[in-house]
Amino acid sequence: MIDLRGTWRLADLGGLAPATAGGGPVVLTFDGDGQVYGMAGVNRVRGTFEVDEDGTLRLGPMASTMMAGPDDAMATERAVLELLAEPLRIASDDGALVLTALDGVVARLVRYTEPPMA
Repeated sequence: MIDLRGTWRLADLGGLAPATAGGGPVVLTFDGDGQVYGMAGVNRVRGTFEVDEDGTLRLGPMASTMMAGPDDAMATERAVLELLAEPLRIASDDGALVLTALDGVVARLVRYTEPPMA
């Protein structure tokens, strides 16, 4: 089983680099108590997660702040939130976390070394 705990930065979503002009990089922090939080592009997000025995990541409803930002950052955020609303297969690839949606969209996250957001 892959250890999700810690902070991950979105490096690639559907073959494209995410926009970072909004609130900074897209980051998600998974804690050991089933909580996930971070920055989805422009807005902070928070929710719950669980990993099924078959390796499927399921995130609970994500609460979000409601700020507007640049169009490209908002598009990244919409894509991230759509992805997180689906069950995701998780895998590891050379230290990266790979999330694959049922429709085949793939997100690649790498460990984030900056201090996590609260």
